[in-house]
Amino acid sequence: MRYKLSKSTFIRGLQCEKSLYLYKKHYKLKDPTSPSLQAVFDQGNQIGVLAQSLFPGGVDATPSSHFRMMESVMKTKAFLESGESIIYEATFNYNEVLAALDILVKDSEGWKAYEVKSSTSVSQTYIKDAAIQYYTIINSGIDLVDISVVHINNQYVLDGDLDIDQLFTIESVKDRVLDYLPEIPSEITRLKNVIELDSAPNIDIGLHCHEPYDCDFKGTCWKHIPEYSVFDISNLNKKKKFDLYNQGITTLDQVDLSQTKLSENQILQVESEVEGKSHINKEEIKKFLNNLKYPLYYLDFETINPGVPKYQGLRPYQNSIFQYSLHVKQSEDSELIHKEFLADPKKDPRVELIEQLISDCGDSGDILVYNISFERSRLHELIEQFPKHKAPLQCIIERLKDLMIPFQNKWYYTPEMRGSYSIKSVLPALIPELSYNDLNINDGGTASSTFQSMINGSFKGDELSTRKDLLEYCKLDTYAMVKIIEKLKKSQ
Repeated sequence: MRYKLSKSTFIRGLQCEKSLYLYKKHYKLKDPTSPSLQAVFDQGNQIGVLAQSLFPGGVDATPSSHFRMMESVMKTKAFLESGESIIYEATFNYNEVLAALDILVKDSEGWKAYEVKSSTSVSQTYIKDAAIQYYTIINSGIDLVDISVVHINNQYVLDGDLDIDQLFTIESVKDRVLDYLPEIPSEITRLKNVIELDSAPNIDIGLHCHEPYDCDFKGTCWKHIPEYSVFDISNLNKKKKFDLYNQGITTLDQVDLSQTKLSENQILQVESEVEGKSHINKEEIKKFLNNLKYPLYYLDFETINPGVPKYQGLRPYQNSIFQYSLHVKQSEDSELIHKEFLADPKKDPRVELIEQLISDCGDSGDILVYNISFERSRLHELIEQFPKHKAPLQCIIERLKDLMIPFQNKWYYTPEMRGSYSIKSVLPALIPELSYNDLNINDGGTASSTFQSMINGSFKGDELSTRKDLLEYCKLDTYAMVKIIEKLKKSQ
C-alpha cells in the first residue's frame, strides 16, 4: 500500500498546483517555519489532544513517526477489527490518498467523524478538508452517519475548572461535505497528474499565494520581486498590488501616479522613494510635542492569547498581559528611569501586574504608547476583570497618548520606512544604531510564544537567560520610543 496525496497535500494542491509540486519534489526549497508560526502549529496539536477528552477511553492510532503514516492505517484496521468504538488519529488510505482523522466514534446511531480545529469557526477550506476525509473513510468501508468539525467556542469564559464541553463547539458539516463530494475524484486525478509532471507548473504569483494560507514557497516563487516593491505600498489592497504587478510594474519608480489611483499617503510614499527625499511636517510635529505633559512615561505591553484560557474570567484567544516595560522622564532634562514587570509563568500575574503598573505610572503626566488602541483595550479588559482597580486604571487610560500618530499621518516620513509606520520600521529609519536584530528575542510573536511555552510546561531551554531576553526585548520597545521623541524634537 502506498499513497501519493495526503489530506494536507490535497488542500495545498487546491490552493496552488506549483506549491504541491514543489512540496513533493523540492521539499528543501520550503521556507523555514518561523517560531511564532510553529507556536500556532503546536497549539493546534495541543487543542487536538485536549479534544480527545470529549470522547474519553479511546485507543490511539498515532504512528511511531510522521514518516510512517501507513502504521496508522494498519493500527486503525486492527482496532476496527477488534471492535474498538473510539479511535484517535484513525487513518485511512483509498485511491492513493491518505487521510488521518482526529476522532472516530461509534455510538448508538453509527460511526461519526470528528475533525478538531483550533479556530473559532468553520471555513470553506475546512469543508474541503473534511470532504477528503469523508471520501477516504466511506470508501474504506466505514458507513459514516455524520462528520463534524470541532472548534473553539470563543464565547466560553473560564470560571473554575476548564469545562471542555463548553470550550468546544461540535458543528456537523455533513451536508456541506456532501455538496463538495462529487468534485473530489476529479480533483484527486488532477493533483496526482501534477505530481507526475517533469517540472513545476508555470504558475505566476497571485492572490493564491496568501489565500487561504500564506504559502511556504514564497522564498522560491517570489525571488524575482525586489526587496522593496509595489507590494510594500502601505494600505494598498492585495488585488490592486497584483493589478500593478500584472501590468509589469514591480518597483515604485515604475508607478505612473497619473494612471494609478492612490491615497495621499501612498503618493507620498512613492514620491519619497523615487526622489529619495524625507517628508517632515514641522508644524504638526511641533503641535504634537507641545501637547505632551511631563512627567513623561513610555509604556509597552507584551501579551499572550492562548486558545485555551489560562486565567479565570478569560475567553479563548483573549489577550492577557504578561509583561511591560516603562521608561520615565520626570522632566525634559532629567535622568531616564526604567521600570519593568515580567510574570511568573506558574501563577496568574494580573493583580500583581495591575498593582505595580498603578504604582509605576504615578498619578500625573502623559503615558506614551505606540498604537494606543492595543494598550487601551488591554487596560479596559483589566477593569472588566478586576473592577475594584477601575479608578486608577481609568486614570492611566485617560493619560495615554499615541506616539504612532506622527508616523501614521506621515508627518515624519523617510524612504527607509518603506511605507510602514510600525516601530520596527520607524526605529532603524530614525536611529539606525539601535536595532532589534541583535536581540535573541526580537519580535512580539516570539516573545508571546516563548512565554506561553513556559506556562504550558513545553519550554525547552534556560528559563533564566530567556527571561533576561524577554526583558531586553520589551525594554528596547520603550527605549526606542524615548529615542524617537528625541529625534522628533531635533527635527523642528
